[in-house]
Amino acid sequence: MTDVVLVFEVHQPYRLDRRAYEKLVSKSMRGVLELKDLEEAILDQGLNKIVIERAAKKCYVPATKIIIDGLREFKSAEKEFKVSFSISGVLVEQLLKWAPEAIDVFNEAYETGAVEFIGQTYYHSLAAFIPPAFEELGEQFEEHRKLMKEVFGAELISAENTEFIYNNDIACAIYSMGYRTVLTEGVDWILGWRSPNYVYRGYLCDVKVLARNYRLSDDVGYRFSDRNWDQYPLTADKYAAWLAATPGDVILLAMDYETFGEHHWPESGIYEFLKWLPREVLKWSHLNTATPCEASERNAARDVYDVPPWRTISWADERDVSAWLGNYMQYNSFKMLTDLRPYVYALGDPGLKKLWKLLTISDHYYYAATKFGSIEQVHSYFSPYKNAADAYAILVQAASILAKTVADYISRNPVKVASAIRLPIEKAFHFTLPSGEHTGIYARNLVELLHRLNEVPSESLNHHLNRGDLQSWIKHVLFLHELADEFDEVARESLSIEEKKAALIKLVESLLKSSQL
Repeated sequence: MTDVVLVFEVHQPYRLDRRAYEKLVSKSMRGVLELKDLEEAILDQGLNKIVIERAAKKCYVPATKIIIDGLREFKSAEKEFKVSFSISGVLVEQLLKWAPEAIDVFNEAYETGAVEFIGQTYYHSLAAFIPPAFEELGEQFEEHRKLMKEVFGAELISAENTEFIYNNDIACAIYSMGYRTVLTEGVDWILGWRSPNYVYRGYLCDVKVLARNYRLSDDVGYRFSDRNWDQYPLTADKYAAWLAATPGDVILLAMDYETFGEHHWPESGIYEFLKWLPREVLKWSHLNTATPCEASERNAARDVYDVPPWRTISWADERDVSAWLGNYMQYNSFKMLTDLRPYVYALGDPGLKKLWKLLTISDHYYYAATKFGSIEQVHSYFSPYKNAADAYAILVQAASILAKTVADYISRNPVKVASAIRLPIEKAFHFTLPSGEHTGIYARNLVELLHRLNEVPSESLNHHLNRGDLQSWIKHVLFLHELADEFDEVARESLSIEEKKAALIKLVESLLKSSQL
């Protein structure tokens, strides 16, 4: 038997509003701004509502009802029809607000017992690339897991990272969260001579890996309504025959759910294709439909799927991560966001954290891609903006508003933030000797600085004080301007380095004590 695994990617982002600054000015004239005002200003909720209502009407509700009919028709048959949905948390949020009928039909499908929900990042985000390594990824996976349990009562066993972004480290991070199967792209230059139609094993851990058959998936996802395609029109019986002629243990077919009614309109015959697909597939004696969990359990892993971090793959564009981080605009805006994270988390405000997480949504960076040819056409199709530069400007505007808000929050109690923050290693202060040799001693916040002042070699401390390095870090990274000035005064005094060290320790201790930290 060959297991045909049908997985539908169900996601819509929150789109950003180019009028964010105007909206904030208007709100500020009417009173004190709150975080909910910032969120409403940054997000184009008018457009978001329209998109969700349209997608629910054209795809989510009618397509799911068709699937439910198929699930029920084969429920008591020898071979059941089964499908899986990977629904992002931000989409669930929007459906609950603007299209609850879509939540109802997804629930109805799940209650048949023939549906598996797939775990993913709550914000369908680039969390895998946010330092410290996989902390944000784990947090967003857990948020998604809780939401799916709360809304659908679902226990998640299989998972995918956003847009099937995958490497060995990401696979093992997901495995460590309790997921036993990971879905990703069947990339030719990773597979080599091998077929995607088998179960694989992770390189560094015992996770099962299912690789998408992108040719068969894209026949439906992209080519279905292309009248210039030599296989047009694609019918369910023809497609089932292709599946039947495909060798292997597992055929993973994964596509955007909006394929059914949104990307390919009902007039294209896509609903009829979806209606007849289970009947045509299950006619074949050697074809079976299965969820990712079932397919990975009943088929042995045939080989290792080895994707080192420097060859990270996805299902987009050239099967790498250039769709989101391929140009300077994307890299710069993403770095703005990742640099803010330690400060947001040190502040500990849930609303501020939510606002930051909304900017991790992968689509914001996808819209800023600069591609050519058919790939550019795909990016343009999905983008609500004029071009990549426009998307970048709107994203930077949102990140700047967030940064200004973070700075305002820090100014209320900078010592608390400087003490609670956990800076990434590259932002920490590293003590070196005058020769440039590293001492191996570094500080990531004010409390750690106090401890390190007791440990650091005198010549290293003297070196950094004389050059103003330490003062600059305290001022521009911890935002403790007065403490930096006091360190400067100590540096200029005619004291031995040991006396200076004692004075610096006393200054930090006094500051922490005065702030009750």
